[in-house]
Amino acid sequence: MGNNILRRLAVVAAAVSVSLAIGTAGYVIVEGYPLFDAFYMAVITITTVGYYEVRPLSAAGRAFNIFYLLIGVSTLFLAIGAMTQTAIELELNQFFGKRRIRNMIDKLRDHYIVCGFGRVGRGAAEELRRAGVPFLVVDSNPERVERAQRAGMLAIHADATRDESLREAGIERARGLVATLASDADNVFVTLSARTLNAKLQLSARVAEEESEQKMRRAGADFVYAPYNITGHRMAQALIRPHVQQFLEFTTNFGDVGIEQVRVSETSSLAGRTIEEMQLRREHGVIVLAIRRGSGNMELSPLPDATVGGGDFLIVMGQREGLRKLERLFEVRP
Repeated sequence: MGNNILRRLAVVAAAVSVSLAIGTAGYVIVEGYPLFDAFYMAVITITTVGYYEVRPLSAAGRAFNIFYLLIGVSTLFLAIGAMTQTAIELELNQFFGKRRIRNMIDKLRDHYIVCGFGRVGRGAAEELRRAGVPFLVVDSNPERVERAQRAGMLAIHADATRDESLREAGIERARGLVATLASDADNVFVTLSARTLNAKLQLSARVAEEESEQKMRRAGADFVYAPYNITGHRMAQALIRPHVQQFLEFTTNFGDVGIEQVRVSETSSLAGRTIEEMQLRREHGVIVLAIRRGSGNMELSPLPDATVGGGDFLIVMGQREGLRKLERLFEVRP
């Protein structure tokens, strides 16, 4: 739509420019006007302002003036019509665009809200999109909102620190929120508001200063990240343990291999079986790295005879297609 409007405006500007050029050239050639006088005559003629001629016109000049009035005025009216149509289309597109986004937000359930679309927010949004989960970007900067929308993401222009904006983003129906605003104070405020509006929400927040971490946790954040500290840690790890770092990069950023958490439904036919009985590696090419029990305990590198119960989470690694099949399998009722 934006390209069509630019092309239309370019055509209108070109048509008016050509019309003025024809008029200027005509008055110079037919009447011998100086260039500026000819251009002035062309402007007052095409705009029909009704001023007197710069100089008396000869018969040939009047004939040209009649021709130019028909051509120039028609061109100007068409240009005004095109500009009016463009303005109306912009208003309608903006209205229906906001309405369409509103309808899409109203349909969201168990979605994630990314507050802030800066460098960290963009990374979070890309990861959510790669995971195939529904999410919404909220940012007070219209350029960032437009950037998110151009990338095919659902985004709204709003101040995430306001309760009204969080409600507009469907905070009551959301599963999680990522706070990546510019300042720690704003992120603490968003975290407090989000926790108040939805007590069951999973909250992840970034901090720039180390002393803000405890404040963020007291505000209700489940996960707190300091990007600069994490980056420095990983840079050092890459030098000290390069193979470990390459493995982590491979399983999180590259290829078709990933690490996932899969919940075992209480109604699944696999609930109550051991890892050996499930044959996950042979059937789906998936390796069980850990089991997070429903009680909250984490069992690392579980033995083959470890029983998996309903409500447990399996931390597994494998091909992404195998992981998706496994997730569906654990949700199937017997």
